[in-house]
Amino acid sequence: MLVDSHCHLEYEGLAERQDDVLQNARSAGVTAFLNISTKRSEWDRVCETATCKDGVWASVGIHPHEADEHRDLARSDLKSATDHPPVIGIGETGLDYYYEHSDRETQKSLFRMHIDVARETRLPLIIHTRDAEDDTLDILRTEMEQGAFPAIIHCFTASAGFGQSVLDLGLSISLSGIVTFKNAKPLQEFARIIPADRLLVETDSPFLAPVPNRGKTCEPAFVSDTARFLADLRNETIEQLAETTTANFFRLFAKAQR
Repeated sequence: MLVDSHCHLEYEGLAERQDDVLQNARSAGVTAFLNISTKRSEWDRVCETATCKDGVWASVGIHPHEADEHRDLARSDLKSATDHPPVIGIGETGLDYYYEHSDRETQKSLFRMHIDVARETRLPLIIHTRDAEDDTLDILRTEMEQGAFPAIIHCFTASAGFGQSVLDLGLSISLSGIVTFKNAKPLQEFARIIPADRLLVETDSPFLAPVPNRGKTCEPAFVSDTARFLADLRNETIEQLAETTTANFFRLFAKAQR
């Protein structure tokens, strides 16, 4: 059994054929899914899907790209949204300085709000970071000093130094299909040494389809391709990697029911 720890089932390319997408995944041995939200308007939809579909859970959060549109989001609203039974994580949230879609200070403020709610609820924080390693790490270190909270760096593509630093802080790391790309050698080197008990796999579908499906709309079934690649990379069997990453998912996202 495999888990897709980060997918966007409400996005175009998946939403209009959601039942088929989930059946394709189950046929590939993927039986659990974390359906991620990126803005408030998605919260109800991800929760509804998680309520109606077997093996699907939800997250609530604001992606850094959407930060400017959520300047007035109240902490109480985010906290209240985590009370819904299918919500097992907070995010995705974080910092993205690559596209600069939102003001950096607004991104930071919302990131800290998400951390505060994660600390209170003990629901894992799902972190997006791109071209923002220093500020992401600074915020994580500062906030950890105020009290620990569970968290994961999703779709990890950062430097090995950043990776080791977040591991030292107790975070987990999730790898997407990017690790299968030919130009991802540094990421592959780091993937070999991620501690087994901190590793998860994901698709980030409908984006980032892994080899041998590059160019296609990514879907949760493809997490099996990423898992096979990682198993070979780490000199493990696919069964070992599936068992480990699945156990890690349910340990980190403890609200999920197996």
